[in-house]
Amino acid sequence: MTESKPDRQPRLAAAADAGGLEALIARAARAGKGLPPVERWNPDFCGDLDMEIRADGTWFYLGTPIGRPALVQLFSTVLRKDEDGRTYLVTPVEKVGVRVVDAPFVAVEADISQRDGQQVVTFRTNVGDVVEAGPGHPMRFVEEGETGGLKPYVLVRGRLEALVSRPVMYQLVEHGEEVETPQGAMFALRSNGETYPIMPAERLRQLGG
Repeated sequence: MTESKPDRQPRLAAAADAGGLEALIARAARAGKGLPPVERWNPDFCGDLDMEIRADGTWFYLGTPIGRPALVQLFSTVLRKDEDGRTYLVTPVEKVGVRVVDAPFVAVEADISQRDGQQVVTFRTNVGDVVEAGPGHPMRFVEEGETGGLKPYVLVRGRLEALVSRPVMYQLVEHGEEVETPQGAMFALRSNGETYPIMPAERLRQLGG
C-alpha cells in the first residue's frame, strides 16, 4: 500500500493566529527587493480568511485589530484585487479572500509641489506606499449618496486604491482650480499634467466655495 505524502504547502486559511500568517507571508514579502510580483502569481483559491480592512484603514483578524504596523505593512505587500472585484492575500502557492469595507489603503498625507512648471500631488498611505497622482496613479472623486460629500481615491498599484483621508482632502481642495472640460466648467485638481474633476464649478459656488 502506497503511503500518501503529507501536504507540506502552507495553508493561509488554516493559520491559527496572526503570527502564523506573518511567518507565511514573510516568505513572499519584498525583503528589500521591491514588492512581490503578485500579479504574476496564479495560485489556487483556498477559501476566505477571517480578515477585514475597515474604512479607516484598520486591519482586523479573527475580529481583533492587528496592532502591529509592521505586520499590517507586510500583509499589504501581498494584497491583490482581481477582475471579480474581490481582494485577496496572494502567495505563490495559494490565494485567500479578505473583506474590504471601502478601499484597502488610506492616504494619510499629501505633498503638493511644483516640478517643471506643473503641480505634483504626492500621497503617502497608511502602509508606507508613496505615489504621485498622474499617469499610472489616477484619482477619482465619488459623491457620497447619504451625505452629499465627496470621497477621493488614488490608485496605488494594480487595482488597489487608497481612500484619501478627510484632512488630506481639505488640503487638496485648497489647490484646486476651475477648468473648462467637455462637461462644462469644473472645479478640478491637477497633478503631473493630468486633470481630475472634483465637482461642477457652479455647484462649488452654491456651496460657498
